[in-house]
Amino acid sequence: MNQCLRITFLLKDAEGFLPNNVRSEAQTLGIEGIAQAVEQGKIKIIACGPKDSIEQFVDFLHAQAAKTNLEDIQVEPILKERDYRGVFRVIE
Repeated sequence: MNQCLRITFLLKDAEGFLPNNVRSEAQTLGIEGIAQAVEQGKIKIIACGPKDSIEQFVDFLHAQAAKTNLEDIQVEPILKERDYRGVFRVIE
């Protein structure tokens, strides 16, 4: 069963975090979606994929929060609004 989540968090120094960590983990887990900095320090991720992969992705983000300045993680389920064509994109 597939699941989609909207994940937002604050990150003071986002330089390289999205393409190096988030995109590579999403591709490894077979997750599609998009990640982008919407405001200064605020990151928004839309992630869709198999439920187990999505859970592993959220666990990865929580583990990164312990290592970096990642704060105020908010996770909410959403309906899939767009077709991401099986790709996870990072918009910078």
